[in-house]
Formats: sequence, structure tokens, C-alpha cells
Amino acid sequence: MDKLLTIIIVISAVFFIYNKIRSWRSKEALLKRIYQTKSSLSLGFFLTAFGANLLIYQRSMIDIVVGITFTILGFANVFYGYRASRHYITQLND
Repeated sequence: MDKLLTIIIVISAVFFIYNKIRSWRSKEALLKRIYQTKSSLSLGFFLTAFGANLLIYQRSMIDIVVGITFTILGFANVFYGYRASRHYITQLND
């Protein structure tokens, strides 16, 4: 389980950096927003996996508090990023 969470953390961090750079380089406003929402989704997966890693392999009370906070913020980022992504993708298809 530890290796799976570590792989998810690394892959989501790479996707976050990739989509953030793509959004900076994009000239069109709609594509810029699509890449920003994809980077928000990646950040949400990163925070959720990092928080779950802290909760599973806890060492102190601080790990529990930080893990819960990161997990909640990660779920919120994934939820709102997914909703925004669906919104902008449908605009791109029109």
C-alpha cells in the first residue's frame, strides 16, 4: 500500500506540473482554463494521496491532523476540478 500511494503522489505531481506549464503556455482562454482544471484535479489527487499516506502510517497526533486536512482539501479539489473540467470540455465541443 505504501508503494501504491507513493506512485500516485509522484504521478499526480508530474501531471500537476505538466498541466500548469501547458496552461501558462496556452494562448487561447478556453484551453488555458481546461489545463488549469486538469492541474487542479492533479493537485487534488496529490493532496488526497499524501493525506492518506499520513493517516495510514502515522507517527504522531500532528500527522493525523495534517492528514485529515490534506485529505479533505484534496477531495474538495478533485470534486470542484471535475465539475469545472466537465463544464469547460462541453464548451470546447460546442
